[in-house]
Amino acid sequence: MSVLAIDAGTTGVTAVVVTTDGAIAARGYQEFAQHFPQPGWVEHAPEEIWQATLEAVRAALKTYAGDDVTAVGITNQRETIVLWDRETLGSPRRAIVWQDRRTADICTRLKDDGHEDRVTELTGLRLDPYFSGTKLAWLAEHEPNTWALVESGRYAVGTVDSYLIARLTRGTWHVTDVSNASRTLLFDLTTGDWSDELCGLFGVPRDALPDLVPNWGEVATTDPKVFLGLELPIAGIAGDQQSALFGQTCFDEGDSKCTYGTGSFILTNTGTELVRSDAGLLTTAAWRSPDGVLTHALEGAIFVTGAAVQWLRDGIQIVGSAAETDAIASTVDDSEGVMFVPALTGLGAPHWDPHARGLIIGITRGTTRAHIVRATLEAIAFEVRDVLETMPELASLRVDGGAAANDLLCQIQADQVGVPVERPRIVETTALGAAFLAGLGTGVWSSTDELRETWQLDRRFEPAGDRSRADALHTKWTDAVERSKGWA
Repeated sequence: MSVLAIDAGTTGVTAVVVTTDGAIAARGYQEFAQHFPQPGWVEHAPEEIWQATLEAVRAALKTYAGDDVTAVGITNQRETIVLWDRETLGSPRRAIVWQDRRTADICTRLKDDGHEDRVTELTGLRLDPYFSGTKLAWLAEHEPNTWALVESGRYAVGTVDSYLIARLTRGTWHVTDVSNASRTLLFDLTTGDWSDELCGLFGVPRDALPDLVPNWGEVATTDPKVFLGLELPIAGIAGDQQSALFGQTCFDEGDSKCTYGTGSFILTNTGTELVRSDAGLLTTAAWRSPDGVLTHALEGAIFVTGAAVQWLRDGIQIVGSAAETDAIASTVDDSEGVMFVPALTGLGAPHWDPHARGLIIGITRGTTRAHIVRATLEAIAFEVRDVLETMPELASLRVDGGAAANDLLCQIQADQVGVPVERPRIVETTALGAAFLAGLGTGVWSSTDELRETWQLDRRFEPAGDRSRADALHTKWTDAVERSKGWA
């Protein structure tokens, strides 16, 4: 038996086939376009996400020798908001992406009106353009004709998982799970359901929102007429970071992971207890079992890490690929005082400044591209350290995501946080988590204990070098961060 997992990320869709031993037997990937209509705005065309999904799945199944796929799991970029016509499934406008900053003024207005404490109390989040609710409020304000069709019931509202499930089932199902719902500013963590109070605050009709379903168990069925001839149960759903937590088998309270993706996200499993943070961390839902038990997590959300490497490649074109950064950065011993604050879409945890912007400082006549590339890798490690310093002390840190394959980054990270960094053999744990959820929901795996046995260590990076030097570099970084704030 095997499970198909669809990982609808920020820059592309990955599809993998996972076998019972937790191995990835086949893989497909398809990028889709990023649209930047104005500075600070980021959009995706929903139809392009759907077509990329079909292409990625087609590519994965083409290279998979078996014919025993039993279920589908879905994981996705979480706070991106999509509208679609319930009948035609066409979208009236592009999706507004989690990185988008256009709602900063709405957030400021809501804060000035005294709403943030109550929003945080109910949601575990804060008023920031990152989250979906402010995007919906912006649409209601700026695109009233479109919003009228949301209010009339013609247009559905959802995160990317909801949209893909609608496409996969030809509009039969409009559902989501708690990990995605808890990122919308419309979900009450204490009741585990949508909040009428919050829907009222942001002006979102509750009927437009998807039904809430468990994270595993058969919740829908794909329509073979639209999904490559496949009729399979959709049996696992989770937002990308919670999916990675599950894929890293962080099932016990206190288990933590860091995913290096477009951004970087550190999650700690806090069990059934709602743990609040006064240090810039988010309280969020991790997953809900079919019997209704809700597991929570603390999260540090960093907006730009892998995207900074992508910017080196596509924006200023000083590297040809992300894979080159290890070798290029290794040609110098350090960044020679260059600091790069990749606040390209503002700063997330623990600073939370949507008006911060990217900064490279410390450049001299002797600065080369190697110093800038190394400063980029160091920035990722610094950002993760900033978050971890607000969390309970760890014995080790499990890492995953594309950049986890970078040995130099993992070593810099270990040096900065002062604990071993553990990289699993499979770093695509976001997709793996979706597969695990779907397999758990259909009996491919009988329990989380069985899933835990599939985790295998690839390499353990021990802290090395002078700790005082690592601290001095981090102090310099902190100074650079302060200089980047409030720019826009």
